[in-house]
Amino acid sequence: MLGHSHATSGALAWSAAAAALPVTVLTFPALHDAAGHLGVVDLLLGVFLTAGAALLPDADHPNGTLAHTLGPITHSACKLISWISGGHRHATHSLVFVAAVGYGTWAGEHWLGRWFTLGLVFFLLALAVRALHLCPSGNEFKAWGPIVVLATAGTFAMDHWITDKPVWFPFAVGLGALAHLIGDCLTDHGCRLFWPFDLRVSFPIIDRTGNKVEIWIVSPLFTLGTLAILWYTITHQP
Repeated sequence: MLGHSHATSGALAWSAAAAALPVTVLTFPALHDAAGHLGVVDLLLGVFLTAGAALLPDADHPNGTLAHTLGPITHSACKLISWISGGHRHATHSLVFVAAVGYGTWAGEHWLGRWFTLGLVFFLLALAVRALHLCPSGNEFKAWGPIVVLATAGTFAMDHWITDKPVWFPFAVGLGALAHLIGDCLTDHGCRLFWPFDLRVSFPIIDRTGNKVEIWIVSPLFTLGTLAILWYTITHQP
């Protein structure tokens, strides 16, 4: 799937989870209101951060959306990760990776503190800006320069709202990565979900990445679904 589709699927997954799951799965009582609902601010922050996290499995793709987000920095990192992980749709497209990024986020929050949290917020916002086409196209500075500006501005804004250790953050990161895997399993190539075992899981609905079904049906439905669930969740809070 395209980066835009992955980002919108992550946003949809977060909004649906926040609306349907018990709030104790997402956070602890100090971060939600007396009626047991996730606060509107945390709900909206989670949408953008999960959208960005839905790009993380493509860290093994030197020509993907993630690789071109921050210019030569992310491109070089993706080339290295691709070599280490065995290529595209191998180690980083597995349930092991989902668990690793979720636990890694929790560990970073608790052991490294606020600078880790804000650094990860910046990176995920940068991914979301790129994937959601909120910046110029291309791989030059004219593209990733505005990404840095927007992600920095968003990070400064979130610094006023996000707690030092938002306990819903690891869930959001893991959920975004999982949404990516589910999306890629809808293609004929599938994913090695149970890596390192050589078993590829595929439910081919999208026969080719970037085809008309994905661009004109799947991705718009993800976007509309996200907006509808957010509207319902926010307007029906006490």
